[in-house]
Parts: sequence; C-alpha cells; structure tokens
Amino acid sequence: MEAVLGQVEQLPALLAVSRSALVRDWDSLTLDRALEWARYFQHLHDRFRARPQLREALGRRLRRSQPYPPLGFPALGRCPQLLGLALLENRALPPAACRRLLRSLLRPPGTGSGPQPRGLELLARRKAAACLLALPRRPPPQPAGPEVRLQPEVRAEAELLLSRLREERQEGGETAGQRRWLGRVLEQLPQPRSFEVVAAALALLKRGPGTERAGDADRDRDTDRAGSSPDGYPASAAGDGCTAGPLLSWLLGDQERFSAFCLCLPCSHLAFLAGHYSQLSRSYLDLLTCWGSRLHYDPLQGRWVKSCPEEAEASWEELKERFSCLCQGSPLLKEQTQAALKLLRTRDGDFNVCGLSVWTDLLMEIGY
Repeated sequence: MEAVLGQVEQLPALLAVSRSALVRDWDSLTLDRALEWARYFQHLHDRFRARPQLREALGRRLRRSQPYPPLGFPALGRCPQLLGLALLENRALPPAACRRLLRSLLRPPGTGSGPQPRGLELLARRKAAACLLALPRRPPPQPAGPEVRLQPEVRAEAELLLSRLREERQEGGETAGQRRWLGRVLEQLPQPRSFEVVAAALALLKRGPGTERAGDADRDRDTDRAGSSPDGYPASAAGDGCTAGPLLSWLLGDQERFSAFCLCLPCSHLAFLAGHYSQLSRSYLDLLTCWGSRLHYDPLQGRWVKSCPEEAEASWEELKERFSCLCQGSPLLKEQTQAALKLLRTRDGDFNVCGLSVWTDLLMEIGY
C-alpha cells in the first residue's frame, strides 16, 4: 500500500509537467506512458472508492503535496480528463502528439466500435450544447403559479453543479473542502450568473412532478426501475438535503452576498425557495426586516422612502411586492410572514394609523 501511496503522490507532478514547456520534447511513447498513468490513477479511484479508510489515505497523500488547485480523492477518477485538458491547452505540445492525444481521448482503449460518450467527448458535447443554448432566442414565458421556469443554459449549468455535488457526496468528500471547491467554482461565474445557477440548483432539488422536461420523463422511468435519480444516484430526500447544504452555506455565509442574491432574483423565485428552505426563509425575512427598518416616512410625498436613495436596498414598492409574494406562498410561509410583520408592528407600538410604522402600512397594503 505504501508503494501505491507513493505513486499517487506523483499525480500533482504529472499534471504540473503537462502544463509546462517540457511537453515540447514529448514523443508518442512519452504521451502514451502519461495517459497510461492517468488511466491507472482512474483505476485506483474505481477500486478504492467503496473503501473509506483507503480512500481517505489516498486523499491525505494528495493533499500533503499541496498542489494548486488542491486535489482530493475524486481527482483520481477524473485524471484522464484533467491530464487531457491540460495538454490540449498547452501550445508547447507537438502537433503529432496532439493528434495522438485526441485519438486516445475520443476513443479510449477497450471501448470498441460503439463507445458511450466519456471523457473529453462528453465535455465537448456539453460545451457545444452550452454554445447552442446561449444563442439569442425568445425568452420562455414565466408560469403563473409559484413554480419557477428556468432558462435552458442556467438549468444545464445547475444540473452539472448538482451532479458534481452528488458525486462529491458519494465520494465522502470533507464538508470544508467541498465548500472551498464550491466557492472557487461559483466565483468563476460572473454575477448575477452565479446567483442564478445557485437558485436554479436549489429549485431543481425541490421541483414538483410537473416541472420535468419532456426528455426527463422517459429517462426518469428508466432510472426509477433501478431505484436511482436521473443523475444516477440513489433518490432520497435526505440526499437532496445534503446536496443543498453546501449551496445554502455558501449563500448564507456572507451577508453582502446574500443581499446581492436577493436583489438580483425575482421576488416570486425567492418566495418559491423560501417556501422550501427554512434556513433561507429566516434569513430572507431578517433581510427584509433590515431593509424596511431603514425606510422613513416622507409626509410631503405621503409615502415611505429610502434614507439614502443611492443605497442598494429595496424601496417601499419593492418591499411591498416581496412581502406580498411571501404571503402568496405555502401556508406555512404565509403564516410565518404574517407573524413576523405583526410582531414588528407590535414593537413599533401596535398603531393602526398610516405613516407611523412601516410594518403597519405593509400589513394594511397586503390586506392583513
């Protein structure tokens, strides 16, 4: 086992060399040897993924080498893809070696004449699909109900993110490491795209039976016979809760980030998420309370206005719409929202006169 650990410790070095100018001297034999090592590391991943102690030992050995970005046990399973992408992005790789690399990656050894899409072939298809989805088109109509219809490209990115999170959970990845990985991935997306992808992922975890795509229905029937979800993992509410945990931790772990998240999303979408995630609903109500407390009544205009017009916070009209959406949500969410507003009104003196308490006026505006 010590020999295997020593071999695994060489993975960061292999990836580092594949990104360096040293590959300009690689011939076909050297390239084949590097790809064989990558497939060997993938074999180790498949062999030890169901053995927690050995899996943890391999992960510790990888982390001890302190590469950047840091690697963990799941990287062994993706080693051919990591090595292939590094080499394809390296302009120092000779043309002959590059052609041989493409043939090796698109037709791995032993796949026969009709392989299933794997490796870079699958990545290339996903990239092509993402480019097609990004073409200009008419935006889809929004449903009238509380359910959220997602843009195709945002939904595709959210499904890939959920698939990776489920894979990390299956591999027994550490919670702290998972959060760091998730943070790095989401920080690579521009805002508000990262917020849209997180919101879409959380919505997909709680989607109702009527929101599946037409193509999903047939796939779901096939996978249900095996007792798995469409992503190939065991379907369970507990599993989805574990998948949502890192997303919520990233979102709620920074007040400015959560505030920006709430400002960029439609209030109907936020109400849908608040109705399914108690952590998010509590934080959302606290944020709305903070925004409302910063409004003051202008007797000349006869309405509530921001203390500072330049502040990136909700106006009176936006605040009213957000509370109205929450009151149109699930019975529990409606009850929580009304209780919060009534408590705030009581703290302000429990007056039923307009202009004295923003909470009194909100309750009167939304009809309670």
